[in-house]
Amino acid sequence: MGAIKKLIFSAALGGAILASAAAQAEKLRLGHVTPPSHIWHKVAQRFDANLQTATDGEDWMMLFPLGRLGGPDQMIDLLQTGGIQLAMLTASSIANRYAPMNAWFLPYTFDNVSEAAAATQSPEAQQMLKDLKEHKLVGLGYVLAGMRHVLSVDPLTNLESFENQKIRAFPNPVFNDWWSELGAAPTALALSDVSSALTTNLLDGVDVDLDIVVGLKMYQQAPYLTLTNHMAFPAVVVASEKWWSGLSDEKRQTVMDAFKEAEAWGFEQQAKAEVSNLQMLKESGVTVNEIDQTSLQQAADKIIEKYTSFNDAIADFYQAQTK
Repeated sequence: MGAIKKLIFSAALGGAILASAAAQAEKLRLGHVTPPSHIWHKVAQRFDANLQTATDGEDWMMLFPLGRLGGPDQMIDLLQTGGIQLAMLTASSIANRYAPMNAWFLPYTFDNVSEAAAATQSPEAQQMLKDLKEHKLVGLGYVLAGMRHVLSVDPLTNLESFENQKIRAFPNPVFNDWWSELGAAPTALALSDVSSALTTNLLDGVDVDLDIVVGLKMYQQAPYLTLTNHMAFPAVVVASEKWWSGLSDEKRQTVMDAFKEAEAWGFEQQAKAEVSNLQMLKESGVTVNEIDQTSLQQAADKIIEKYTSFNDAIADFYQAQTK
């Protein structure tokens, strides 16, 4: 091969290598519904940092908090068509399409975030992730918010005080059944509208985790916190199957490794945040009320019986966590 031909060949080969590298480098989009102060956003940031480190900055993420890519249904549509690559979807929204995910919301299955974190690694929880392929989603793992409590305009200190209270709850059957059993009126409302609704008496309270209370300063409109501790609240980190199927095995493993470290970190941070968030709220003047959980157990038992009796996967998950 002559010198000129060698030069042309080398240039062409170099261009092909650069083009291939450019094709492999990706700017990924990840959406979720919580504010930037929330643990889910912090996990997303760590996931991004891990991925950038693993790929020498070739791959990175654009993060879209506060539902900027739409609500869960809109994000699922984008994932299924390949419009976005990644999302954190509340388990409650996925449960409206995939019933076994409701297992996470059976009242008093978990005492704290650490117990819920351990459950995410159980065979039953991992099977839920695998089953999402039926919906053109690839389940990577979980992130947890804090345990759920009730923030209210007026104090709620016993079962009778819940009667006819308009409580903002997720539009999910378990949440609706739970609050209805307690005599309250479960009310679906966008998270962004909750603070104003508390001010204008459209809501009396909100079923919420402390991260959201602190991040959106809801306590300024509703200064009473009742520590019901009634449910865990995970989100599922999912990838677009359309995008995922086009990755090499090596690239998939790189993404998964980047997430798994962030997942474990998030569980540890959230367990700590349960303590610091509560202390911050007390220091901000929030009145914290305890409630006798045994008074709520009858309602909890009815919910558990209903959902474990009609779905074997829900029953298997519940039995595995409570045996």
